[in-house]
Amino acid sequence: MIILIYMDPRTNPYAPGAGTIPPELAGRDEVIEKAAIALDRCRNGLSSRGLLLVGLRGVGKTVLLTRISQEAEARGFIVVSIETPEKRSLPALIIPALRSALLKLDRIAVAGELGKRALRVLGGFVGAMKVKYKDVEFGVNLEPEVGIADSGDLEHDLTALFLEVGSAAKEKKTALVLFIDEIQYIEEEQFAALIMALHKCTQSQLPVTLIGAGLPQLVGQAGRAKSYAERLFEYPQIGPLIKSAAREALVAPAAKLGVRYEDKALEYILSQTKAYPYFLQEWGKHSWYCAKQSPIVRKDVRSATEMAIADLDASFFRVRFDRLTPGEKKYLRAMAEIDPKHCRSGDIARLLKKEVQSVAPTRATLIAKGMIYSPSHGENSFTVPLFEDFMKRVIPDFKATVENS
Repeated sequence: MIILIYMDPRTNPYAPGAGTIPPELAGRDEVIEKAAIALDRCRNGLSSRGLLLVGLRGVGKTVLLTRISQEAEARGFIVVSIETPEKRSLPALIIPALRSALLKLDRIAVAGELGKRALRVLGGFVGAMKVKYKDVEFGVNLEPEVGIADSGDLEHDLTALFLEVGSAAKEKKTALVLFIDEIQYIEEEQFAALIMALHKCTQSQLPVTLIGAGLPQLVGQAGRAKSYAERLFEYPQIGPLIKSAAREALVAPAAKLGVRYEDKALEYILSQTKAYPYFLQEWGKHSWYCAKQSPIVRKDVRSATEMAIADLDASFFRVRFDRLTPGEKKYLRAMAEIDPKHCRSGDIARLLKKEVQSVAPTRATLIAKGMIYSPSHGENSFTVPLFEDFMKRVIPDFKATVENS
């Protein structure tokens, strides 16, 4: 007897979105466990390194940060969560979140003097940073601890502040964990100050650590900011899912609702998405809408592909494309003409009929905007998977584009 299961859009289980935790977080258990071990060692005063999750857009770095931070908070860690937008200073971002964390620590401490002292030190830090960084608008209504973290030198003051916070956390047998997303947008001088402060806490065996995420250029940025950063952090590479995990990300949520996929349908989705987690959710969502009943078949996912690409073009890709200047769009369109795995700067310049030196500023700006990165000297790759296909769709006639420039 065959029981037909019809697809209700109200129960569609897939969750494409910016940092939205999918219904099945497949293939990431190793990273989650690595973070849990590092945090426990930090809290217990043992040697541990922070984690900087590195990968392209759409691999689920933000999702992982969210999951790890939720689990850390549930286990009694003091969590500070920050997303780093472009053109904001680190003090402006960290002060409000750190104040909330210290107030929480103060509640844990009840009448603990170290927690209250750390809040007063934060007050002095805020006053000093307001003078130096004009985007610091937050205020702390506390009598500052004079002479600590109030010199106006970020590297010195942030270190002093973290040492005070670390001492308060240690007293209460917990740890302060900074979760910072899009960390590649922190300016190098400020990134250096953050690394220095964390390093001093490590040397003093104080429980303050960082779990961050960023684009592939983050590894080089950390090394340039402080040469010892490679010993202070681990850099787990977050990439597309292995085939079995990608299948699980699609199959498991549907199976809970009694819906299954034909193997050919799954293989088609994997070939279209390259097993990137965000795209798997997009294709899963649209496959659910296109299928009239279980099982989801290849015909359904072919229809879903058209809808998924249209959605991506209108949002995921378009929002990045619209931030680009005409010159930057031409540069990326030239990259799309070349093998995306071996896209050399000289070849891009040649296609644009320009000298390498004349397009170097455009390349630098695209790296700063997080659109491309350099996997090795003189090479370029997109930070957004499948973006080369989008560039060909949005600018179909590359020759005409070059001739009109």
